[in-house]
Amino acid sequence: MPGDWLYIGLFLLIVAIFPGVPILIAAFLAPRKPHPLKNQTYECGIETHGDTWVQFKAQYYIFALVFLVFDVELVFLFPWAVAFNQLSLFGVAAGVIFVLILFVELMIAWRKGLLEWV
Repeated sequence: MPGDWLYIGLFLLIVAIFPGVPILIAAFLAPRKPHPLKNQTYECGIETHGDTWVQFKAQYYIFALVFLVFDVELVFLFPWAVAFNQLSLFGVAAGVIFVLILFVELMIAWRKGLLEWV
């Protein structure tokens, strides 16, 4: 049993070292030639006009979160739909309850006006 924890500790050490070493090497070896033109905000090759720090509406963020929730839940529904013919009554009921929870969530988002793009 303690040998299992040794493997887990070794794995965690490797997980910390593997991305950390290249980052440290790049920090020491990367060329540092700051220039005002390099420090400007880059917008797809177009010259920036005015202030580049613009505050976006929180509604766009919430709209994206609602989309992400339904997109991830679709990943859970796909295997259920593929194996629908082999499922027991419990499996079908669990899928129907999951879809009902999604429907309730959609109705709540709709009533709060989160789906309107303003």
